[in-house]
Amino acid sequence: MTKPYADREVWFFTGSQDLYGEDVLAQVAEQSQEVARALDASDDVPVTVVWKPVLKDSAAIRRAMLDANSDDKVLGVITWMHTFSPAKMWISGLDALRKPLLHLHTQANVELPWSEIDMDFMNLNQAAHGDREYAYIATRLGVARTTVVGHVSNPAVTRRVGTWVRGAAGWAATHELTLVRFGDNMRNVAVTEGDKTEAELRFGVSVNTWGVNELVAAVEAVDEATVDALVREYEERYDVAPELRQGGDRHESLRYAARQEAAMEAFLTERGAKAFTTNFEDLGALRQLPGLAVQRLMEKGYGFGAEGDWKTAVLVRAAKVMGAGLPGGASLMEDYTYDLTPGKEVILGAHMLEVCPTLTTSTPRIEIHPLGIGGKEDPVRMVFDTDPGEAVVVSLADMRDRFRLTANVVDVVAPAQELPKLPVARAVWQPRPDFATSAESWLTAGGAHHTVMSTAAGVEAFEVFANIARTELLVIDENTTRRGFADQVRWNQVYYKLAEGL
Repeated sequence: MTKPYADREVWFFTGSQDLYGEDVLAQVAEQSQEVARALDASDDVPVTVVWKPVLKDSAAIRRAMLDANSDDKVLGVITWMHTFSPAKMWISGLDALRKPLLHLHTQANVELPWSEIDMDFMNLNQAAHGDREYAYIATRLGVARTTVVGHVSNPAVTRRVGTWVRGAAGWAATHELTLVRFGDNMRNVAVTEGDKTEAELRFGVSVNTWGVNELVAAVEAVDEATVDALVREYEERYDVAPELRQGGDRHESLRYAARQEAAMEAFLTERGAKAFTTNFEDLGALRQLPGLAVQRLMEKGYGFGAEGDWKTAVLVRAAKVMGAGLPGGASLMEDYTYDLTPGKEVILGAHMLEVCPTLTTSTPRIEIHPLGIGGKEDPVRMVFDTDPGEAVVVSLADMRDRFRLTANVVDVVAPAQELPKLPVARAVWQPRPDFATSAESWLTAGGAHHTVMSTAAGVEAFEVFANIARTELLVIDENTTRRGFADQVRWNQVYYKLAEGL
């Protein structure tokens, strides 16, 4: 099996000390290699796990952490204290570490060999208190980390390690992310605004703006052969409406959509960008609001936010990376309207055009219809229903003194009836724990109306991402109550004020 992050690594560090002698340290090294190999061999762990020599003193620990920091292949580090490893040795190393950290609390054996246990066995197998010593100093230093407990032969353990890897990959993706804004934000909208400088400090993303007419020039420069190739691909991969096909009376609109896709991808590639925004109020001389082009670029892994919403574009890109290799996908989403039938409440989500086809296993249909907003030619778009199943919708909002992630675990369902007059891609979902609790909690949190919907990476990956980023995350799921959620929002307000200091 090819690992989704085959070009990246996680380093496996084992703690011990010189006190035990060479024979014991040789066993520590052998057994820790077995643990690292088990993680590396697991299909749940989507990255290469690289074992590193046992760490026995503060100088070696600090050097190991600095080496991890400086190696761009490294997504994060896993630490395990096989024996007792006096934690003052770890202070300078943990203080220097800038990569995501997982503390694996495990041991070499599953069952205890009760009748064979002697003090040699006890001296060798000390993770039960060695990891407590280590965890104390990590907590004392305020080191952000994920802790996973159990033997590596347990699928529950490898699944959690794999989820941490995905969160760390999302973190790396935002730190490597350049985001192109084609134009500015939609006028007078509050939640799409945000502090780009703080975002670069917190998430690593570089957000900058290019004039829309630079994109217009790129669209006009696309050659006919490139357009021909994309149109052929559309007709092979999707169900293209007859009027848009070769010989159809609106075929030129499809060609223009292809021209937009080619130009936008070339523009982003030239600038090393993996995310972008558009705005229907700021289209310059573009003939169509990009619809099909945006959907196709998201399908290729780009992050996207509508109306200049760069924060959602960051989330979409992170979700794409965190969900790599898993069934499902990720897309820009927006809560549009409700069915409030008592006991059967659902949310209908969509956008004007831009929902990613990775949310469906069906064949999308490419159609053209009036938009009724933006004042441009009728745009081309893919139309489909999102596949039923579990998903999470997540927003990122700037709360002035911090960023806040708000997440709701939901169940996507099939529409109750056909939607013949709604020619856009869409999703229908039942939010957990129920509609009223979900909506009230989301509104209490000030969650944004633009979200990423992820049917691949789940809420646990976003929890890891938020922990690494030291960013607030409020989760609405089957365990949420209105009173408890409101209390959490209030307590978080106090916590983050104190945590940030003066």
